[in-house]
Amino acid sequence: MTYCRTGRADPGALLVRSVPAVPTAAVLVLHGGRADGSGPPPALNLPALRMRPFVGAVTRAVRGRNVLIAEVRYRHRGWNGPRADAARDAEAALASLRERAGPVPVVLLGHSMGGRAALRAAGDPAVRGVVALAPWCPAGEPVDHLGGRRLYLLHDETDRVTSARESWDFVRRARAAGADAAGIPMSTGGHAMLRGADLWHRRAAELTASLLAHG
Repeated sequence: MTYCRTGRADPGALLVRSVPAVPTAAVLVLHGGRADGSGPPPALNLPALRMRPFVGAVTRAVRGRNVLIAEVRYRHRGWNGPRADAARDAEAALASLRERAGPVPVVLLGHSMGGRAALRAAGDPAVRGVVALAPWCPAGEPVDHLGGRRLYLLHDETDRVTSARESWDFVRRARAAGADAAGIPMSTGGHAMLRGADLWHRRAAELTASLLAHG
């Protein structure tokens, strides 16, 4: 695999972090954001930086398996209500990924708003499953498109930014819609996943690798 170093990308770009000569699968990483924000993410984008250790952990977990790993750079900083900008960017990134790697199976790994975007985009035929970290799953978030998908939602119940209770409710509704969904309580970390960060990185990487191994 080749590790691709990139500088500041144009908003909306697909940032390829690790790419084999002939990819047979892909992981798309989606960072967090805000409920509202029409401007682009800043040059120093802390939510994106928070996901870099996860990219490293996943890269190690799938070493030797011809997995392309990429990140999304959103056009807008926020979800922005019915516009669901982050979900639209996730869908566009999946299309770009398909153009680059072909019809390979994809796992989506997202945090907070990125977890919501990953779950919203998981109806794409290429998506095998989602690993959502402290996801934003408001009441009424759609689940009917998730039948046949494997979903893992990890949440610390002390999180004061997004609600673990809403994540567990999402899991129940997704199961009723035909998804193979699991809620995984994390003992520490809060929303930023800083306390016990190694456990978050390891668990996310293991789950991502297991989804890629699942037939």
